Amino acid sequence: MAKAENGSTVKIHFTGKYEDGTVFDSSRDRDPLEFTVGDGKTIEGLEQSVVGMEAGETKDITLTPDKAFGDRDEDMVRAIERSQIPEEIDLAVGMPLQVQSPEGESYMVMVADLDEETVTLDGNHPLAGQTLSFEIELVEVA
Repeated sequence: MAKAENGSTVKIHFTGKYEDGTVFDSSRDRDPLEFTVGDGKTIEGLEQSVVGMEAGETKDITLTPDKAFGDRDEDMVRAIERSQIPEEIDLAVGMPLQVQSPEGESYMVMVADLDEETVTLDGNHPLAGQTLSFEIELVEVA
């Protein structure tokens, strides 16, 4: 039976949990997550964890922020004038927004706080800075 290695395309089922055990995401009720080991399109810790596994194997892992979604970067939190957001957008804390940098790049941020004059936008991934645990099952190796 083939083992997952760098360059393998794999499919996994996973359940991701916060440190307190609360589930934040799971693929169990949908198609498995498919990725190529080593291509950098999936969090590093998941990619590394499947190496050496065979289809049907399961594993429990804990990932520190550096192997998951990175550390929080407070430089990615900015307060802007509310007038910079189009009036037709009904803002709410926790709402995702797509914004454009002065260089024309688009990226997602979250409304972290707002008042009458300012909107605080957070460009960090919502799971940044957190230690996370995953139950993973390697479904397929190609």
